[in-house]
This record gives sequence, C-alpha cells and structure tokens, in this order.
Amino acid sequence: MEKKFNPIEGKSGAIIESVMNSNDIPSDESLQFKLRLSVEEVVENIVRYAYESGNGFIEVSTSVDGDTLSIRIKDGGKPFNPLAKKDPDVNASLEERQIGGLGIFLCKQMMDSVEYEYTEGCNVLTMKKIIK
Repeated sequence: MEKKFNPIEGKSGAIIESVMNSNDIPSDESLQFKLRLSVEEVVENIVRYAYESGNGFIEVSTSVDGDTLSIRIKDGGKPFNPLAKKDPDVNASLEERQIGGLGIFLCKQMMDSVEYEYTEGCNVLTMKKIIK
C-alpha cells in the first residue's frame, strides 16, 4: 500500500487509518496496538512540526517481505532525524526528565528496527516489525 496526503493539516487521523487499514497490517490486536502507537507518534510529529506553514505532504507505505512488515513514512518538511536524540532516562523522576523524545523512544521499543534517512530533500523513516 502506498498513499500520499497533501496537504496534511488536520489529516492525522486519516493518515493513521490509511496505514492501519492496509492489507499488510496483521489482524493480531496486540501487534496492531504497537503498530498504531508507533505510526501515531511519527505522523503527529510530522503534522505538527515538519512544515512551518502547517501544509505539506506525507507519503505512507506498507509492505511485507517474508515475515517482516515495513512501514515507511516520508515527508518534505525540514530535515529532522528523530533517532539522533538521546533516549530519555525513563528511570528519572518527572521533574528531572527533559521534554520530548519519549514518543520515538516508544517507537524504538515497539518496533524491531527504526531507520532514518534524508534523501532527495525528504525525511524518510522506516519502521520494521517481525510479524511471523
């Protein structure tokens, strides 16, 4: 499945649902929870922060290769590598924690791999999950 949304302002829900309704997404509810949480985090951050004007595009795609599901999310917003930020100290008290970074940390915990690249003027985040 591949789908492009442009503009994206106010379309977070539709973008997330397009990924979750893909034929590539397994029916296992526990797995769907992990996938949805990860997709929501990435999509919400792009919609909120990638484009100064709030308008831009997101291209989402899913594919299965053997026992591995790939979810690819691409945007043309300002370059941002969410994996470059240090993981938050989840053992620190709420007062000691820095703001931000928890969402991508959760994505990395829920998925088997998360990769980022900036190519041809676009941010591309690929999340993979073994779906056996």
